[in-house]
Amino acid sequence: MTFAEHETETAPAADAALGTRERVVRAASRLMQRQGYDGTGIKQISQEAGATLGSVYHFFPGGKQELAVAAIRHGDREFAESLREALESADDPADAVVACVRDLAEGLRASDWLDGCPITSTALGTAGRLPGIQQAAAEAFAHWRELVFDRLRRAGFTEPDAHALAHTVISTLEGAELAAQVARDEEPLLTAGRHLAQLIGLYRPPTAP
Repeated sequence: MTFAEHETETAPAADAALGTRERVVRAASRLMQRQGYDGTGIKQISQEAGATLGSVYHFFPGGKQELAVAAIRHGDREFAESLREALESADDPADAVVACVRDLAEGLRASDWLDGCPITSTALGTAGRLPGIQQAAAEAFAHWRELVFDRLRRAGFTEPDAHALAHTVISTLEGAELAAQVARDEEPLLTAGRHLAQLIGLYRPPTAP
C-alpha cells in the first residue's frame, strides 16, 4: 500500500465509521499536518471530525496540546506502517529506500503537495515552548530510524553502519520531502532517493543482497 493510499483511507468520509475519539485524532492530525499547531483550532478540529466541542474536551481535557500529542502519535503509527511496507518491498535495502521515496512522491502529488510529513508542521510550530509535543515528535523520528536500522541489520550491515545510515535516511527524506512540497516538484525526493541508494551501496557488506 502506498502513502497516497494510506492518506485516502484517513479522509473524512472514511472516518465516519470510527469512534468519536479516533475521528478527532485523525482530524487533528490532518489539519495540523497542513496548517501547523498554531494555525489549527479546537473548534475547527471538532467541525472536521463531526464532533461537539464538549466531546473533544471529554476525550482531551488537556485541550489542544494533549490532542496534538495524540495526533503526532497517530501520524507516527500511520507513517511507520507505510515505511515498513516499503522497506520490505525489495531484497536490496537500497532499492527499498528508493521505493519509499517513490511512495512519498506519489502521496505528495495525490494531495496536491499539501500533505508532507505527518508531524513536522506540528512539531516545528511548538519548538522550545511545548516540550510534550517535542518529545512525541522525537519519539516518532526515533521509531522511523529504528525501522530503517532493523532493515539494514537484517540485510547484514554492521550495527554502527546501520545506525548512521538510518539517521541519514530519515533526515534526508524529511528534508527532501519539504523541498518537494515547496517546489511542488518530486525531483528533490527522487534525487535524494538515488543518492541514498548509492550511499547504502557503499556500505553494503559483501554478503548482503
